[in-house]
Amino acid sequence: MAETFDLVVVGGGPGGYVAAIRASQLKMKVALVEREHLGGICLNWGCIPTKALLRASEINHLLHSLDHYGFAADNVRFDFAKVVKRSRNVANQLSMGVKGLLKKNKVTVFDGHGALAGPGKLAVTKDGKPVAEIAAKHIILATGARARVLPGIEPDGKLIWTYKEALVPPAMPKRLIVIGSGAIGSEFASFFLNMGAEVTLIEVMDRILPVEDAEVSAFVQKAFTKQGMKVITGAKVQGVRKEGDGVAAIVEAGGKVQEIKADRLISAVGIVGNVENLGLDGTKVQVDRTHVVTDAMGRTGEAGVYAIGDLTGPPWLAHKASHEGIMVVEAIAGLHPHAMDTSNIPGCTYCRPQVASVGLTEAAAKAKGHEVRVGRFPFIGNGKAIALGEPEGFVKTVFDAKTGALLGAHMVGPEVTEMIQGYTIARTLETTEAELMHTVFPHPTISESMHESVLDAYGRVIHI
Repeated sequence: MAETFDLVVVGGGPGGYVAAIRASQLKMKVALVEREHLGGICLNWGCIPTKALLRASEINHLLHSLDHYGFAADNVRFDFAKVVKRSRNVANQLSMGVKGLLKKNKVTVFDGHGALAGPGKLAVTKDGKPVAEIAAKHIILATGARARVLPGIEPDGKLIWTYKEALVPPAMPKRLIVIGSGAIGSEFASFFLNMGAEVTLIEVMDRILPVEDAEVSAFVQKAFTKQGMKVITGAKVQGVRKEGDGVAAIVEAGGKVQEIKADRLISAVGIVGNVENLGLDGTKVQVDRTHVVTDAMGRTGEAGVYAIGDLTGPPWLAHKASHEGIMVVEAIAGLHPHAMDTSNIPGCTYCRPQVASVGLTEAAAKAKGHEVRVGRFPFIGNGKAIALGEPEGFVKTVFDAKTGALLGAHMVGPEVTEMIQGYTIARTLETTEAELMHTVFPHPTISESMHESVLDAYGRVIHI
């Protein structure tokens, strides 16, 4: 006999486990099926361990910049194995924390692979062997995504890496090629550069971080170059050749072809949804380019089946998945939640310098027909940033000239990933420039630059 639940969640990542906990809070009997690690890619192989590595690279950079602060240290060095081990320990700690949260909230966890097995039914298997049969009126698919593989650049786990191999390298490469300059590629490029590697970053588009505002992209590219990174944009990798314990990439850019040699290569060219072996055949669930199609409330074409997170397409962000999970569960419970406005989802890239944004870029706002007012404020005009020794970067705000609506905000520089939530709240509350200008920001803080950028858009900036 199949065990019966009110809700079954397939996938224990930041979308799935949050959905399960929220459902339990709403008095549902909940099961969660996870085939590998609780916490999913985010906690185990993505968001969290990369930030632990990046923290180490920030410390390494600071230790080699001590003279700027009046300090000196001899023979500064690091143990790369310990750096990687700390990252894994952080990931493991949080994964165990998720396990504890699910137990606390009385969520039944099944260790295995879940697949639809008829209306309201799910089959759980482990290594091809049956584990359980589950029945539920509602099923949420939250199986996430994996790295996209380009023909001719297939990862082998040794010379050609995806993000997964890049998180646990056995040794520090002296020379590294990174293909793809989105958040994943830029973060790994920044980490290895700041740990002392020679890094070449290759991007097929005409600028790095192509989803960001053009001014932000240009600033980061200039910063990377100043730090010693080789950045090649508008580039196509024609092929990769393995040479002993290294690789050579054949790159075409600007009408010229060059060969770049390195010890290792990271391919960070996007992700594809984990739609295979979910029992979707014979159902009304639609798949478009490896992603499950849903309506605004996460419903698929199959009654009682929902999908959330990376499985449903961009933006591929953990916080988007978590919010979607809560939204879907609350809709199932009859609480009538608002559909998520993806334009109010902030994006963060934790390279050096950090990048954060929410809403429309200036170009996108104009393309949508908005007459815009744009404000900018450089961190060189901010006392706290100067005191920290990190005055590089700026804040940019884009307003509708007619209504004063905040259309978008874009930041690059120190701790901007911690500050973007201020603008995200403003957009969620449909705040105009008037409320932002009348908000009192504490001094001295880096966040004062956010206020000044708003003032600048309306000709009232004080400190430049």
